Amino acid sequence: MEYRRFGQSGLKVPVLSLGTATFGGSNEFFQRWGATDVADASRMVDLCLDHGVNFFDTADIYSGGVSEEVLGQALKGKRERVLISTKATFRNGEGPNEVGSSRHHLVRACEASLKRLETDHIDVYFMHGFDASTPVDETLRALDDLITAGKISYIGASNFSGWHLMKSLATSEKYGLARYVAYQGYYSLIGRDYEWELMPLGLDQGVGLMVWSPLGWGRLTGKIRRGQENKGGRIASGGAVGGPPVSDDYVYDVVDALDAVAAETGKSVSQVALNWLLQRPGVCNIVVGARNEEQLRQNLGAVGWSLTPGQIERLDKASHREPVYPYWHQKDFDERNPKPTRW
Repeated sequence: MEYRRFGQSGLKVPVLSLGTATFGGSNEFFQRWGATDVADASRMVDLCLDHGVNFFDTADIYSGGVSEEVLGQALKGKRERVLISTKATFRNGEGPNEVGSSRHHLVRACEASLKRLETDHIDVYFMHGFDASTPVDETLRALDDLITAGKISYIGASNFSGWHLMKSLATSEKYGLARYVAYQGYYSLIGRDYEWELMPLGLDQGVGLMVWSPLGWGRLTGKIRRGQENKGGRIASGGAVGGPPVSDDYVYDVVDALDAVAAETGKSVSQVALNWLLQRPGVCNIVVGARNEEQLRQNLGAVGWSLTPGQIERLDKASHREPVYPYWHQKDFDERNPKPTRW
């Protein structure tokens, strides 16, 4: 397993982590994703550790906290060998203060996550979204205090706009507070919007990228191909609800290119799609999900080899989409404003 530096922190993380949104399945929404119980979760954890994957990602809203509970039980006796990331901000209760990134909510949310995970510290604590109703310095001071108390080690942001992240980083610098070391965001061969604003920002500011939904809500698993009906999997069962709209023709063009590269490499479509991400600027970790051990083994096969420059170019071309303004305009000033990746 390859390990990379987590942003500008001193932490080294494996390039793959296991996402546990499939653990629990305690409500209708998350049951479409998966309903992994403690026994199956324990086997997945052991399989990950056997392959050097010691990083596990969850959130307090996944199955209403049951995902954290299942992960905590699956990690019993193994806590010192692993890294855990979880998230807060989204609503996790009926009260007016059971949502957001206020000090009031974050302190309570962190304590509740620690209890469900059955641990005394969280390695990486992400803000699941930006809370515009709470002053940025209040959020960061609360997180800084949680770090000082030893309850969390590092902080990260997820699903922020570019200006949200930059304002937060500037606030940390202004007041000498802990800064976000990583950004957890959506990025895939059929979702390259991250490259327009957030990738240049992350590279400039030293914020590492932890990718979620790297297979585009299951569209890049190899189960969807031109002229074939999708009869099973997460999309067929409604598990892609909330994913960005993508035209069928666009997906088919990308999958056609993936099929061709997969045939050349002897790898699966999903492995090629994941390997492409591992060669993008700023990526330090990819969160892979799995409903069962077979899917997990498939994802683990994405490391230990590399696509050729020609194969990367073919995938880049198939997945290219013209960026929105002002990014398409900035291409004309590439001499003085170069981009970290070609659009």
